[in-house]
Amino acid sequence: MSRRKGVMSESLKYEIARELGVFDTVSKEGWGSVSSRDCGNMVRLAIEMANRNSAGQPG
Repeated sequence: MSRRKGVMSESLKYEIARELGVFDTVSKEGWGSVSSRDCGNMVRLAIEMANRNSAGQPG
């Protein structure tokens, strides 16, 4: 069974991880060590960023 390709770019993931203060964990232990709560916060923040970006565009 193949893994689904992620929606978020790697650079966005790292940017959000830095913003939430979990970048050190990711750097030292990998994404698997990030708590479910922090992953949820990353998704929430990514959605907020997408909504802000799309709100400024016509259409």
